[in-house]
Amino acid sequence: MRVTLFIPCFVDMCFPRAGIAMVEILERLGHTVECPEEIACCGQPAFNSGYWPETRAVALPILQRLRNAEVVVIASGSCGAMVKNFYPELFKETEHAQAACDLASKTFEFSDFLVTKLGVTDLGARFPHKVTFHDGCHGLRELGIKKQPRTLLAHVRELELVEMTEAESCCGFGGTFSAKFPMISTAMGEVKCASARETGAEFIVSNDASCNMHIQGLLDRQGQPLKTIHLAEVLNTR
Repeated sequence: MRVTLFIPCFVDMCFPRAGIAMVEILERLGHTVECPEEIACCGQPAFNSGYWPETRAVALPILQRLRNAEVVVIASGSCGAMVKNFYPELFKETEHAQAACDLASKTFEFSDFLVTKLGVTDLGARFPHKVTFHDGCHGLRELGIKKQPRTLLAHVRELELVEMTEAESCCGFGGTFSAKFPMISTAMGEVKCASARETGAEFIVSNDASCNMHIQGLLDRQGQPLKTIHLAEVLNTR
């Protein structure tokens, strides 16, 4: 299969190892992977802030570039939700409405693509650590992704998954939310960090790097040894 990997801007700039891990995993599975450099931001910040005309200007080149893709895999639950759920709404009643729906139908978040589309659950990974999992809001609530990453983690050798009480609670990032409401965002993140610490885990695993970025920043400020890591990096270990 020819897989077009959509690497969001924050993954490209801040978490390139997550993107590299996805490429290596997909290639080991026998797929041809392309990562278009000319597409980066999906337009979600502008969309969430109400600037829909500006968002269309960002999103239209993506529609055009990915029109002929066989399948699109996105390295983020939030950006995946933007393309899969909100592009059809964004371009509704425009000449690009069908193209948006076509793109949405062939777009998958990484863990969902592996488990649901490919039927892959065991990648032969080994990660000898105790971990807990954070469900990103968009992946969980917009895309319905809950079991897929846990199914993959269950097949990682020597990994112990301990669920935290606040697994489904928002970490407080929310993109522009954290900038507009920093005190609320920080308070929400501190609840998440406290819940993760209670598990005794060494790592917080998530399939959304933006959440990891926010949580790791709070942990570092607290002087905590707990680390965040993207699901793809865990699945790419040997």
